[in-house]
Amino acid sequence: MAIRQGLLVLLSRGPRYGYQLRTEFEASTGAIWPLNIGQVYTTLSRLERDGLVTAGEQDAQGRVVYTITEAGRAETERWLRTPVAQSDRPRDELVIKLAMAVAAGADVRPVIRAQRTATMRTLQELTRARRASEAEPAQRLVLDSLIFQSEAEQRWLDHCEAVLAASSRTQETPEAPPSPQQGDGTSPHEEF
Repeated sequence: MAIRQGLLVLLSRGPRYGYQLRTEFEASTGAIWPLNIGQVYTTLSRLERDGLVTAGEQDAQGRVVYTITEAGRAETERWLRTPVAQSDRPRDELVIKLAMAVAAGADVRPVIRAQRTATMRTLQELTRARRASEAEPAQRLVLDSLIFQSEAEQRWLDHCEAVLAASSRTQETPEAPPSPQQGDGTSPHEEF
Protein backbone atom coordinates (compact mmCIF):
# COMPACT_ATOMS: atom_id res chain seq x y z
CA MET A 1 0.00 0.00 0.00
CA ALA A 2 1.17 3.51 -0.77
CA ILE A 3 1.50 4.89 2.74
CA ARG A 4 4.53 6.94 1.78
CA GLN A 5 2.71 8.67 -1.06
CA GLY A 6 -0.50 9.00 0.94
CA LEU A 7 1.34 10.87 3.69
CA LEU A 8 2.94 13.15 1.10
CA VAL A 9 -0.48 13.95 -0.37
CA LEU A 10 -1.77 14.86 3.10
CA LEU A 11 1.31 17.00 3.77
CA SER A 12 0.75 18.82 0.47
CA ARG A 13 -2.33 20.33 2.17
CA GLY A 14 -0.16 21.84 4.91
CA PRO A 15 2.21 20.96 7.77
CA ARG A 16 1.08 18.15 10.05
CA TYR A 17 2.41 16.04 12.89
CA GLY A 18 2.35 12.25 12.92
CA TYR A 19 -0.89 11.65 14.80
CA GLN A 20 -2.75 14.12 12.56
CA LEU A 21 -1.44 12.28 9.49
CA ARG A 22 -2.56 8.94 10.87
CA THR A 23 -6.03 10.27 11.71
CA GLU A 24 -6.47 11.96 8.32
CA PHE A 25 -5.18 8.93 6.42
CA GLU A 26 -7.64 6.63 8.19
CA ALA A 27 -10.50 9.11 7.74
CA SER A 28 -9.73 9.40 4.02
CA THR A 29 -9.79 5.64 3.56
CA GLY A 30 -12.83 5.06 5.77
CA ALA A 31 -10.57 3.35 8.35
CA ILE A 32 -10.39 0.38 5.98
CA TRP A 33 -6.58 0.52 6.15
CA PRO A 34 -5.63 1.39 9.73
CA LEU A 35 -2.13 2.67 10.28
CA ASN A 36 0.09 1.93 13.23
CA ILE A 37 1.49 5.20 14.59
CA GLY A 38 4.97 3.65 14.54
CA GLN A 39 4.52 2.98 10.84
CA VAL A 40 3.67 6.65 10.31
CA TYR A 41 6.79 7.88 12.11
CA THR A 42 9.04 5.35 10.40
CA THR A 43 7.68 6.51 7.03
CA LEU A 44 8.15 10.16 7.99
CA SER A 45 11.78 9.45 8.95
CA ARG A 46 12.39 7.88 5.54
CA LEU A 47 10.68 10.77 3.77
CA GLU A 48 12.93 13.17 5.67
CA ARG A 49 16.01 11.10 4.83
CA ASP A 50 15.01 11.23 1.15
CA GLY A 51 14.56 15.01 1.25
CA LEU A 52 10.81 14.90 0.64
CA VAL A 53 9.79 16.40 4.00
CA THR A 54 11.44 18.47 6.71
CA ALA A 55 10.86 18.08 10.41
CA GLY A 56 10.32 21.16 12.53
CA GLU A 57 11.12 21.66 16.18
CA GLN A 58 9.10 19.93 18.87
CA ASP A 59 6.18 21.95 20.18
CA ALA A 60 5.17 22.22 23.86
CA GLN A 61 3.38 18.85 23.67
CA GLY A 62 6.45 17.17 22.18
CA ARG A 63 4.96 16.90 18.68
CA VAL A 64 7.12 17.39 15.62
CA VAL A 65 5.44 19.09 12.69
CA TYR A 66 6.46 17.89 9.22
CA THR A 67 6.41 20.03 6.09
CA ILE A 68 6.59 18.81 2.50
CA THR A 69 9.53 20.03 0.41
CA GLU A 70 9.53 20.99 -3.27
CA ALA A 71 11.01 17.58 -4.03
CA GLY A 72 8.13 16.07 -2.03
CA ARG A 73 5.59 18.06 -4.04
CA ALA A 74 7.18 16.88 -7.28
CA GLU A 75 7.10 13.27 -6.02
CA THR A 76 3.42 13.68 -5.08
CA GLU A 77 2.51 15.05 -8.51
CA ARG A 78 4.44 12.27 -10.24
CA TRP A 79 2.70 9.61 -8.14
CA LEU A 80 -0.77 11.06 -8.74
CA ARG A 81 -0.22 11.18 -12.51
CA THR A 82 1.30 7.70 -12.84
CA PRO A 83 -1.15 4.81 -13.40
CA VAL A 84 -0.77 1.83 -11.09
CA ALA A 85 0.49 -1.11 -13.12
CA GLN A 86 -1.00 -4.53 -12.49
CA SER A 87 2.49 -5.79 -11.62
CA ASP A 88 2.78 -3.15 -8.87
CA ARG A 89 -0.18 -4.55 -6.99
CA PRO A 90 0.40 -7.12 -4.28
CA ARG A 91 0.26 -10.79 -5.21
CA ASP A 92 -3.20 -12.25 -4.93
CA GLU A 93 -2.97 -15.04 -2.38
CA LEU A 94 -6.30 -16.53 -3.49
CA VAL A 95 -5.12 -16.90 -7.07
CA ILE A 96 -1.90 -18.53 -5.90
CA LYS A 97 -3.81 -20.83 -3.51
CA LEU A 98 -6.17 -22.07 -6.23
CA ALA A 99 -3.40 -22.47 -8.80
CA MET A 100 -1.30 -24.51 -6.37
CA ALA A 101 -4.28 -26.64 -5.33
CA VAL A 102 -5.13 -27.41 -8.97
CA ALA A 103 -1.49 -28.15 -9.80
CA ALA A 104 -1.30 -30.53 -6.82
CA GLY A 105 -4.46 -32.34 -7.93
CA ALA A 106 -6.36 -31.33 -4.78
CA ASP A 107 -10.14 -31.01 -4.71
CA VAL A 108 -10.56 -27.27 -5.20
CA ARG A 109 -14.34 -27.21 -4.75
CA PRO A 110 -14.21 -26.82 -0.92
CA VAL A 111 -11.63 -24.03 -1.29
CA ILE A 112 -13.89 -22.18 -3.73
CA ARG A 113 -16.99 -22.72 -1.56
CA ALA A 114 -15.22 -21.42 1.57
CA GLN A 115 -13.89 -18.40 -0.31
CA ARG A 116 -17.28 -17.67 -1.87
CA THR A 117 -18.90 -17.67 1.58
CA ALA A 118 -16.23 -15.37 3.02
CA THR A 119 -16.36 -13.03 0.02
CA MET A 120 -20.15 -12.85 0.17
CA ARG A 121 -19.98 -12.03 3.88
CA THR A 122 -17.44 -9.27 3.14
CA LEU A 123 -19.60 -7.95 0.31
CA GLN A 124 -22.63 -7.79 2.60
CA GLU A 125 -20.65 -5.98 5.32
CA LEU A 126 -19.25 -3.47 2.84
CA THR A 127 -22.68 -2.85 1.32
CA ARG A 128 -24.17 -2.29 4.79
CA ALA A 129 -21.33 0.10 5.66
CA ARG A 130 -21.85 1.97 2.40
CA ARG A 131 -25.60 2.34 3.00
CA ALA A 132 -25.19 3.32 6.65
CA SER A 133 -22.43 5.84 6.14
CA GLU A 134 -22.68 9.47 5.43
CA ALA A 135 -19.28 8.96 3.88
CA GLU A 136 -17.43 11.82 2.36
CA PRO A 137 -16.33 11.24 -1.25
CA ALA A 138 -12.92 9.75 -0.37
CA GLN A 139 -14.46 7.17 1.97
CA ARG A 140 -17.24 6.43 -0.50
CA LEU A 141 -14.73 5.76 -3.28
CA VAL A 142 -12.81 3.35 -1.04
CA LEU A 143 -15.96 1.46 -0.07
CA ASP A 144 -17.15 1.35 -3.68
CA SER A 145 -13.79 0.00 -4.80
CA LEU A 146 -13.88 -2.76 -2.20
CA ILE A 147 -17.46 -3.65 -3.15
CA PHE A 148 -16.52 -3.86 -6.84
CA GLN A 149 -13.49 -6.00 -6.00
CA SER A 150 -15.66 -8.39 -3.97
CA GLU A 151 -18.19 -8.62 -6.80
CA ALA A 152 -15.39 -9.31 -9.28
CA GLU A 153 -13.99 -12.00 -6.99
CA GLN A 154 -17.41 -13.69 -6.88
CA ARG A 155 -17.56 -13.68 -10.69
CA TRP A 156 -14.01 -15.03 -10.87
CA LEU A 157 -14.90 -17.85 -8.45
CA ASP A 158 -17.89 -18.72 -10.68
CA HIS A 159 -15.51 -18.78 -13.64
CA CYS A 160 -13.05 -21.03 -11.76
CA GLU A 161 -15.83 -23.52 -11.02
CA ALA A 162 -16.95 -23.53 -14.65
CA VAL A 163 -13.42 -24.02 -15.99
CA LEU A 164 -12.66 -26.81 -13.52
CA ALA A 165 -16.00 -28.53 -14.19
CA ALA A 166 -15.39 -28.41 -17.94
CA SER A 167 -11.86 -29.68 -17.44
CA SER A 168 -13.00 -32.62 -15.30
CA ARG A 169 -15.70 -33.57 -17.85
CA THR A 170 -13.09 -33.56 -20.61
CA GLN A 171 -10.78 -35.76 -18.54
CA GLU A 172 -13.55 -38.17 -17.52
CA THR A 173 -14.87 -38.80 -21.05
CA PRO A 174 -11.97 -39.15 -23.42
CA GLU A 175 -12.96 -38.57 -27.00
CA ALA A 176 -13.49 -41.87 -28.83
CA PRO A 177 -12.49 -42.14 -32.48
CA PRO A 178 -15.53 -41.71 -34.73
CA SER A 179 -17.14 -44.89 -35.97
CA PRO A 180 -17.63 -45.25 -39.71
CA GLN A 181 -21.29 -44.31 -39.30
CA GLN A 182 -20.48 -41.15 -37.25
CA GLY A 183 -19.79 -38.12 -39.32
CA ASP A 184 -16.39 -38.96 -40.79
CA GLY A 185 -17.97 -38.21 -44.13
CA THR A 186 -17.81 -41.75 -45.43
CA SER A 187 -19.95 -44.78 -45.16
CA PRO A 188 -18.71 -48.35 -45.36
CA HIS A 189 -20.98 -48.75 -48.36
CA GLU A 190 -19.58 -45.87 -50.39
CA GLU A 191 -17.15 -46.70 -53.12
CA PHE A 192 -14.90 -44.33 -54.92
